[in-house]
Amino acid sequence: MALVATGVHKRFTAKGSKDVTQALRDISISVPAGTLTALVGADGAGKSTLLRLAAGLMRADTGRLEVLGIDVAADPQAVQDRISYMPQRFGLYEDLSVQENLDLYADLHGVPRDRRAPRYARLMEMTDLGRFTDRPAGKLSGGMKQKLGLACTLVRSPELLLLDEPTVGVDPLSRRELWEIVAQLVDDEKLSVIVSTAYLDEAERCAQVFQLDQGGVLAQGTPADLRAKARGLCFVARPDPSTPARTLQARLLDAPESIIDAVPQGGEVRFIRRPDASAERLQALLGDVPVQSADERLEDGFMVILRERRQAETAAAARTAIAPKASGAPTLADPLASKPAANDEVMIEVKDLVRRFGDFTAVASTSFEVRRGEIFGLLGPNGAGKTTTFRMLCGLLPATSGFLEVAGVNLRHARAQARSRIGYVSQKFALYGNLTVNENLSFFGGAYGLRGQRLRERMHAVLSQFDLLGQEDAASGQLPGGFKQRLAMATGLLHEPEILFLDEPTSGADPLARREFWRRITALAAAGVTIIITTHFMEEAEYCDRIVIQDAGKLLAIGTPREVRAQARRGDAGTESARMSMEDAFIGIVTQAREATHKPQEVAA
Repeated sequence: MALVATGVHKRFTAKGSKDVTQALRDISISVPAGTLTALVGADGAGKSTLLRLAAGLMRADTGRLEVLGIDVAADPQAVQDRISYMPQRFGLYEDLSVQENLDLYADLHGVPRDRRAPRYARLMEMTDLGRFTDRPAGKLSGGMKQKLGLACTLVRSPELLLLDEPTVGVDPLSRRELWEIVAQLVDDEKLSVIVSTAYLDEAERCAQVFQLDQGGVLAQGTPADLRAKARGLCFVARPDPSTPARTLQARLLDAPESIIDAVPQGGEVRFIRRPDASAERLQALLGDVPVQSADERLEDGFMVILRERRQAETAAAARTAIAPKASGAPTLADPLASKPAANDEVMIEVKDLVRRFGDFTAVASTSFEVRRGEIFGLLGPNGAGKTTTFRMLCGLLPATSGFLEVAGVNLRHARAQARSRIGYVSQKFALYGNLTVNENLSFFGGAYGLRGQRLRERMHAVLSQFDLLGQEDAASGQLPGGFKQRLAMATGLLHEPEILFLDEPTSGADPLARREFWRRITALAAAGVTIIITTHFMEEAEYCDRIVIQDAGKLLAIGTPREVRAQARRGDAGTESARMSMEDAFIGIVTQAREATHKPQEVAA
């Protein structure tokens, strides 16, 4: 066995506090040698803690953990001599070249000189970094940094490889390449790999999956075992092209008595019905929208299991302070019954926008418009320029040249004035964890110029809107992940901005939390708030009215998801294009552009 855990518990106590966090509770699992195993779950589920225990970096409070037949608590060094571990933020030395980083880690691991050359050659072939051995690590894109981190982790030949969310924050193209490397290691070297991931399509590749939730094992088995939980319950509905898929999805999510899950997919809506849902109720929800059955996926099984858990928690703790709603979604107006009229008011206008850093052009002559109430997605590979574009739109970074107007304000001349009309939610929780929910809202409300009665009214409004009533005195840093996200959204919308900027807001969230988040975004857009979002979850591009795809600083595609899928097909929008996944469309467009210019993957940061 590669790993055997029996009754493992781990808790943490914050420094200077008596609050105890139960990170792992009664974990008992077995991982066979020579297999690829996935740990899935949201941030805080216990994935990273379990991997750190397996790597001998921490000790369990109780229970027994064996790795490669060794008691980790008794002899962590013996374990570390035989495994390799890649944490989420692998420590590359950015001033050192690719080759110098490899040499440094080979020295640290005591790899003999005579074994390095063949090992380096193998790693460079797998990662396609051989052309860049003299390039400083700091000049690599995010995806290539991850590949270099993996190569440094593998400079010796381990018996077990532990990977902690290796593809977090990585674009779909780089994510696919990383998984090809991992699969090659398992197939060719019979390496045992345990990987934690938030991407359930990645877990589909694994021989065994452990679904963690709140520190415990919620479910385990092969992908087929977990998919079976949704067998016979999965369907695809195809709304009229004039109706955004997210609109039908929102209506379905608002009917938890009949629907377990619903998500936009390729212009359609994939949904899971409850086994006891009545045909009459489903007919009322779907109207005359065509529906057909669909094969179940791992994510479908995951959602069935997770929804059952949340319902059980709600029933058992209906009157506790932080019990989630049974539906996992807020109660909002029916998006089909209250569909707003189209609004052509331009909220963001970009013309020939350029941003240079020295002699490097991060964004090259980009132009587009965003209208009131639109959900507008910025997509691109790591290093493509989308983050730079996003920061310029927010007023956080000045443009080198070009025209940029946000909410009627020219950002090149009045950034501070424009910022008062926009809201911002960052990828990671950026509020003050030691302050209460009310204290954070009061502080940021004051920063936005809200005072007295007006501030109190807006605080109560957002607390109600984001289901935070009853949590006013809770320490923000101690809230569950989903509640932290709600508080961040509440803070960003406190001053009623006309435009809301969201920077990878669902990173680390489980699918249930992502559905809840997007249901709220759909409601905000229907109310006239303009949404600008970056994401590496390509399924989330399906929620957008329009998206742009950038690479190497250039705009490669712009349009509705349907139009972008059609561009990827090199043809007109049609049935085949509509059924194409957004991830395949994204990879196709980026690959086509790179082949047209005869450029390998760009390595600029």
